[in-house]
Amino acid sequence: MKKKQFLLLTVLMLALSMFLAACGGGDSEEGNGTDNGGTDSGDQAGEENADLPDFMSILTGGTGGTYYPLGGAFASIIKEETGIDTNSETSGASAENMTTLKNGDAEIAFTQTDIASYAAEGKAMFEGNAVENVQAIGTLYPETIHIVTTAKTGIKSVEDLKGKKVSIGAPGSGTALNAEQILEVYGLSIDDIEKQDLDFAESTDGIQDGAIDAAFVTAGSPAGAVEGLSATSDVVIVPLDEDKIEALKEKYPYYVNDEIPAGTYGLADPVPTVAVSAMLAVVDSLSEDAVYQITKAIFENLDKVQHAKAEVIDPAKAKEGTGIEIHPGAQKYFDEKGY
Repeated sequence: MKKKQFLLLTVLMLALSMFLAACGGGDSEEGNGTDNGGTDSGDQAGEENADLPDFMSILTGGTGGTYYPLGGAFASIIKEETGIDTNSETSGASAENMTTLKNGDAEIAFTQTDIASYAAEGKAMFEGNAVENVQAIGTLYPETIHIVTTAKTGIKSVEDLKGKKVSIGAPGSGTALNAEQILEVYGLSIDDIEKQDLDFAESTDGIQDGAIDAAFVTAGSPAGAVEGLSATSDVVIVPLDEDKIEALKEKYPYYVNDEIPAGTYGLADPVPTVAVSAMLAVVDSLSEDAVYQITKAIFENLDKVQHAKAEVIDPAKAKEGTGIEIHPGAQKYFDEKGY
């Protein structure tokens, strides 16, 4: 009996030893799993990298404006600095760009600050169709309002536009609203002109061919399309009167005084006008890290941009007058730099 008890006890001890060994083995495997935390960390790194999209589109404007060359340069910089495959796309500019971002068909876009504000608030051309998924990266440079014509048309003032064939920009562009507001302070309306809806390149081609008499062009000066026209024609930029500029600013505070310098487009004298600001907008679905890297890439590599406007882009002022909320990723960059 005692022998059987001894054997039973021995078996139980062996079983307990095997159980404890198994538990110890489990601890060892768990430890190996923790060591494979290197793999887990790799997975976490992969998840962080997953915050960066594989591909992005930057919406610009017509080929004759300033957005187009800047967009191409920014796309190259973003790809080089962040690894995100980025391309730039032509478009109808500001208003169309905001709608495209709303629809999720692009990630970044150039727009005017006034148009971004209208979009966020559901006003003007965005009445009943507010854009709620877009935030700002930052402002870039003044968007100068050009009223372009040539010496042969005889147009010297805004009042002279009455009854003339005038392009107010591509359909859905911010330029059309600028045109409407400027005509308004002069006591005119769109109905007082023979309105044409042409992009910048089409507008200047039309002026050169005599198909139209004048065009509104809202773009950083010098604008490519206007420079092209000045190569073959005596360009005239219609000036805005000081009292009309003040009236415009009082009613629409996003306008600022501006001037097209003498020598630009072959002009003999500087031309007084107004401007809004160009800005970069981004969908809020892009991660903070992605937008931080994009913002950093652009503002710290402006020396790689072969356009005169790059010289006036100041990241220290990029938060001013955006008209919409700054994306947290861009804000992180500005905070880091002390802007």
